[in-house]
Amino acid sequence: MQKSPFIPGQVYRRQSDIHDLFGGNRQSGICPSAKFPYIFIFSGKSGKQHGYEDGWDNPSVFTYTGEGQAGDMAFTRGNLALRDHIANGKRVFLFESAGQSGFVKFVSEVESFDVDYFETHDTSGSTRIGIKFFFKKVGVVLPKIPEESLQVAESRPDYTITPPNETERTGLVTSRVGQGAYRKRIIHRWQYKCAVTEFNKLDVLIASHIVPWAESNDEERLDVDNGLLLSPTYDALFDKHLISFEDNGRILLSDTIDIKAYLKVGVTGEEKVNNLSQYNKKYLERHRTQLI
Repeated sequence: MQKSPFIPGQVYRRQSDIHDLFGGNRQSGICPSAKFPYIFIFSGKSGKQHGYEDGWDNPSVFTYTGEGQAGDMAFTRGNLALRDHIANGKRVFLFESAGQSGFVKFVSEVESFDVDYFETHDTSGSTRIGIKFFFKKVGVVLPKIPEESLQVAESRPDYTITPPNETERTGLVTSRVGQGAYRKRIIHRWQYKCAVTEFNKLDVLIASHIVPWAESNDEERLDVDNGLLLSPTYDALFDKHLISFEDNGRILLSDTIDIKAYLKVGVTGEEKVNNLSQYNKKYLERHRTQLI
């Protein structure tokens, strides 16, 4: 691995420590350098108003929203540079806001391993198609996600190669643009195994909403915290509100089914989901209210 010009966790002055030395646009979130084989990407809370929301889905995987504040995003300029950075021999360095204007903290060198479209809003609040990049820390080896694991829970249009045309974009809510990116994020979030059993055959596991799509608002539908990765038995029971989970992760069983019936399908009542976030718990609270 080549030595990095930056130190993880160290705070840098964006203008003088990065752009004056290495080049790149001083204002953009995606900044290819013309002088070095580098691309700098910057992530911060202010991007959310433009439909950007970035973050670590697990300790090795960072999802990053492409550039473009108005209209559908396209693979031009910075987005194109990121998509093709490996083929073009470019290294990508991830920085995040350090809280003080003009200062950023270096996080990690990353490389893109996947990209997909998702539904979001632009600066004016209008619905549009965004681009979601999936980065991993350099040197990390990730499990391959089978295509089947992205389509088990519900059918979806395939927008992984080309964006939807105007006809396909009509009624985005019903066509569920972005479910591919959403499911991938759920799989990465739960680190490639069932949240309950830790079974890790990805072509069997199902990425499921905690609060169903039909009962969620636009933000909740693609919120990675509104999702669990489950084995088929647990997914079916969870979807029908025959099981739920407490805030500490312990399983709750419906009183409408005898424990002997649960045991026949391998559910003991002793199961537990580990690593629930505080945001998962917000959705589970709503799910528990519908336990039969």
